Amino acid sequence: MTIVPVFETAALQYDAWFERHRPVYESEIMALKRFLPSPAGGLEIGVGTGRFAVPLGLQVGVEPAPAMAEIARRRGILVVRAVAEALPFPDASFRLAMLVATLCFLRDPFLALQEAARILKPGGRLLIGMIDRDSPLGRRYEAQKLESAFYRQARFYPVSQVLDWLAQLPFRDLHNCQTLFKDLGDITTLEPVKPGHGAGGFAVLAADRA
Repeated sequence: MTIVPVFETAALQYDAWFERHRPVYESEIMALKRFLPSPAGGLEIGVGTGRFAVPLGLQVGVEPAPAMAEIARRRGILVVRAVAEALPFPDASFRLAMLVATLCFLRDPFLALQEAARILKPGGRLLIGMIDRDSPLGRRYEAQKLESAFYRQARFYPVSQVLDWLAQLPFRDLHNCQTLFKDLGDITTLEPVKPGHGAGGFAVLAADRA
């Protein structure tokens, strides 16, 4: 099982980032809520420390890094140790599957999206939160990623690439929105959530299983 080492050795530092950048974090939550079905429930693939699953009402998570998973468990998430490319669930198990800042760390993101389609019920929703490489903030992330302990191994993708992958899979009704229009250090209040992609550093994509 492949683990990005920093997520095992620096899980507490990762989790503390969200408190240091609270307006950024809350803006991302607000954007994800734009396409969140009600009631939520469901699975987060790459649940990390549970920072997104808990406020969005997801009860189950997949996470390969034990240190991250332990923090998520303490937050009340049922965590299964596995990777996104090989989900240990039967077909049509969930009506919501979410990946937030996960695709950029995967060896095979398209396979992970195939797996998400497999475990979703017909009509179930896939929700993706990601750094958009084609946005101004995404380009800065890409240019500076070697300076980051967490992102130096990341491979950022443009929203257009992920939309193309989803179009090859059994999904319909694709929607997207964006937030984070300034440098992270300049964000001191909630950022707006706007339709489309390309301007906001954090993009949210939603698609329903056919």
